[in-house]
Amino acid sequence: MSTVIPPRADKPPHSGKAVGTPRAVTPMPTSKRPRPSNVTLKVTMALTGTVFALFVLVHMIGNLKVYTGPGHFDDYAHWLRTLLEPLLPYEGMLWIFRAVLALCLVLHVGASFILIGRSHKAKGRFRRKGMSIKRLPATLMPYTGLVLLIFIVFHILDLTTGTRPAASDHFVSTTETSSHAYHNLVESLQRWPVAAFYILVMVLLGTHLVHGLWSVVNDLGATGHRTRRLGALVALVVAAAVMIGNISIPIAVLAGLVS
Repeated sequence: MSTVIPPRADKPPHSGKAVGTPRAVTPMPTSKRPRPSNVTLKVTMALTGTVFALFVLVHMIGNLKVYTGPGHFDDYAHWLRTLLEPLLPYEGMLWIFRAVLALCLVLHVGASFILIGRSHKAKGRFRRKGMSIKRLPATLMPYTGLVLLIFIVFHILDLTTGTRPAASDHFVSTTETSSHAYHNLVESLQRWPVAAFYILVMVLLGTHLVHGLWSVVNDLGATGHRTRRLGALVALVVAAAVMIGNISIPIAVLAGLVS
């Protein structure tokens, strides 16, 4: 009689297939990695987005001077054009601000398009169906950004260059000796389609700022629980202040409180 010897406990029974060692993950060669990297693009968007957030906050505070009357508002607009005179020529500092903002705009929009393109390419045809509430702000960022870009162009044509039909028929150009910022603002917002468009854009700007400033906290590497909560609070406060402050102006103009 033959004795059946059971398999050893430390060795699994032979399955008939060769057991190989796990393969090590080979990192992508440096030459094949996309340039600029996603991290660089996200940091670029975070920094330029912060510049824009500070700008719209300060711009909103300046706009609220419209409630102090035409004299104070026009003096503020004239002060911006003569800032650092005679060290800089008339409107010199203003053009520096515009150049910095234009550069930030190009970098911000360019980085966003590259990241969106890479994201779509990576997902391929296996894309997530539907849209969750939590992902809604992030999903809408490109669309709100596009509307804001259109508004920037319209806003410049309306209140800076006075180009019709964007500008009011009663637009008065500003000179070195006279400012008509109050008059032009009121005349523009008395047109209810322009006021409605302005209000809509400010709502979209608020949603863009909330998610954008929250993303800045993440993209710049904040990991602490308190830091992230503080970042979320700052994003909410700044976005709400900018949105409510700016929306109040066309409402006040349409209601006749500012005229």
